[in-house]
Amino acid sequence: MSLKEAAAREAYLKTLLDVVDDAYKAARAETRLHLDKAAEETGTRQVAVTLPDGPDIATVSLSAGEGAAKVTDPEKFKAWVLENYGSEIKREFVTSVQPAFEKKLLAEMTAAKSTEWADKETGVVHEVPGVEIAPARARTHNVRFKKDGRDKVMAAWRDGRLVNVALPELTAGGAE
Repeated sequence: MSLKEAAAREAYLKTLLDVVDDAYKAARAETRLHLDKAAEETGTRQVAVTLPDGPDIATVSLSAGEGAAKVTDPEKFKAWVLENYGSEIKREFVTSVQPAFEKKLLAEMTAAKSTEWADKETGVVHEVPGVEIAPARARTHNVRFKKDGRDKVMAAWRDGRLVNVALPELTAGGAE
């Protein structure tokens, strides 16, 4: 293959890749909207995917996001630790909370899904300033293909069975 042929092939595939990527992102966003709506209205969190004329090839499932304790105001958090747990302050040219203590507090608050923290030694429950329960992992969805699901999609694409379903602008010769 010559340089000219290799460059042309790359340009053609890049064009197709960009169109497919844009279409995929739009389809993913639309699926997510429908999944969120179905979960809210009926509790449905997954759907089977079938080819237009064939068997199930995949399952699309909604996953729940997770919240985690997160320091959102380091100065307030540090001031509270300094006042209540001075031994957990690491003194340098600047003061900071001992990383292990911060990790421990955040893990315990994440588990409790609260910014209140109970000191196991004293039994005192503290409302810890500068910490919030914030999204740590966004809610999303995933596609899990059956063992031969991808092969069946590719065969359907090659046979023209997905012409009006996936990327009609590629198969119908749409122009921009």
